[in-house]
Amino acid sequence: MPYWRLSTFYLFFFASLGALLPYWALYLDALGFSAADIGELMALIMATKIVAPNVWGWIADHTGRRIAIVRIASFCATVAFAGVFFGSSYWWLALVMMGFSFFWNASLPQFEATTLNYLGAHAHRYSRIRLWGSIGFICTVAGLGPLLDRHGVTLLPPVLLVLFAGIWLASLAVPERDAPPFDGHHEPILNVLKRPDVIALLVVCFLMQASHGPYYTFYSIYLQEHGYSRSVIGQLWALGVIAEVGVFLVMPRLLPWFGLRGLLLSGLVLASLRWVLVGWYVDAMPLLIAAQLLHAASFGLFHATAIQLIHRNFVGRHQGRGQALYSSLSFGAGGAVGALYSGYLWESGGATLTFMVAACISAAAFLVAWIRVRG
Repeated sequence: MPYWRLSTFYLFFFASLGALLPYWALYLDALGFSAADIGELMALIMATKIVAPNVWGWIADHTGRRIAIVRIASFCATVAFAGVFFGSSYWWLALVMMGFSFFWNASLPQFEATTLNYLGAHAHRYSRIRLWGSIGFICTVAGLGPLLDRHGVTLLPPVLLVLFAGIWLASLAVPERDAPPFDGHHEPILNVLKRPDVIALLVVCFLMQASHGPYYTFYSIYLQEHGYSRSVIGQLWALGVIAEVGVFLVMPRLLPWFGLRGLLLSGLVLASLRWVLVGWYVDAMPLLIAAQLLHAASFGLFHATAIQLIHRNFVGRHQGRGQALYSSLSFGAGGAVGALYSGYLWESGGATLTFMVAACISAAAFLVAWIRVRG
């Protein structure tokens, strides 16, 4: 198994996310956009995940060339993002963000399916590879904050362009891997999607990511408005992902004790607690730190369990579309809805109300999972 080549792709992909998620909203804020404008522009990045992973997933499942899809998509994303250097109007940036994210969002689901195919019966070791993505995120978010304090947010676009190019170069080193043969009758994908437990799982994934909308869109702006420097903002983001790495490292030990369903439910409960802490205690650093440590649960536990549940339900040649559905319905539709409602609520009701709504959404996800999702 090409452990380091797989890990390098995750390193660069999530390093780019570590530059985009915490700081792109600050870049848009510096350009003078309103909270509603920022919410809409950030939602575009998420919205392309609704379509892109499914389009590319269908192609990958029918050609069997997952890594070829990853390479093409990564290259096109790099070229499309370069358009950010040629304008800064709302509509131009909307076009650029739609273009680059359509390709950028296509690559990860197919790479996830490839990684799980390499792992085979050892899918519980996925977290040991995926943690390098978290390390890339940490290095970028912690290192970029002081640089932006010193040189300004105009440094962000060239840094992102370099990281997107790194994703493409890393994909060139990964060999193609065929899906393992599936014994027995090949169930049509519509039959899988009609199963109540699968529907419930996808609904839970959608709601969980929708609850993260205020965090991914406005957390950095929220902290900046309360007097935190970009260096401290970067450190808080990094702390959350360090906690996430810790969860990935211990996942193989947690799974036998608690099972996938137990870990999924734990992540949902702790997500609600996290949003309550962020919404009410932004000026209390110890509680803000505690909230960031809960990223280990709201993202780390949830993602590591959800992706394995998806892999178990979508087998054989449906693997690519299974991961694409997970990406499009959760990070895509859920992320877009989260960015939109947080943008409008932020302007009309303020930060605390917005995070309380997020807490209610993750609580609703817990109820659905408790009733319908099987381990």
